[in-house]
Amino acid sequence: MRKSWKDKMWIVTIIYFSLGFFNIMFAWFGMVCFLVPILMSLFGKEKAFCNSYCGRGQLFSLLGSNPRMSLNKELPAFLRNKWFRYGFLLFFTAMFLNMLFTTWAVFSESTGVNESIRFLWTFDLPWKLANRAGNNVSLWIIQFAYGFYSLMLTSLVLGLISMFIYRPRAWCVYCPIGTVTQMICKIKEGEGL
Repeated sequence: MRKSWKDKMWIVTIIYFSLGFFNIMFAWFGMVCFLVPILMSLFGKEKAFCNSYCGRGQLFSLLGSNPRMSLNKELPAFLRNKWFRYGFLLFFTAMFLNMLFTTWAVFSESTGVNESIRFLWTFDLPWKLANRAGNNVSLWIIQFAYGFYSLMLTSLVLGLISMFIYRPRAWCVYCPIGTVTQMICKIKEGEGL
């Protein structure tokens, strides 16, 4: 069976993280992964992005199809629980808001750019190689890129860990964007959250 272009979106995920490693400004392209699924769910495509276009989910499926890469165990009930998913969404929303606050602080010149990738707000990973933005780029744009890449990298690592321990697309069960699109679909259908 011949695969279509949408079955190869996993390549976009690899390119995104690779380019971001060498030039942090590519982190801005990750906004597509935030906005497109939400817009698709708002305008009638329900969870089409998650089911057909998500490069990260495809990458996890591809890697996890190798028996040595995934234990292929069932997810524990607490990871599938809606309160865990909503709590995890709240956690990632707090990370996103913190990133926006930090970006605002740089924009208002209250602080300088923090040129490091942060994993789970805790671990600073010095990423000096990544800042190739040039002198003509505003510092707040660079700061947003570092923060957003941190958020995307955190979710990638958590997804890979979930893939190794559980099933290949275990991340998809509690992915914050998947939770938001599911909430939108339920609201549109008149169901409770």
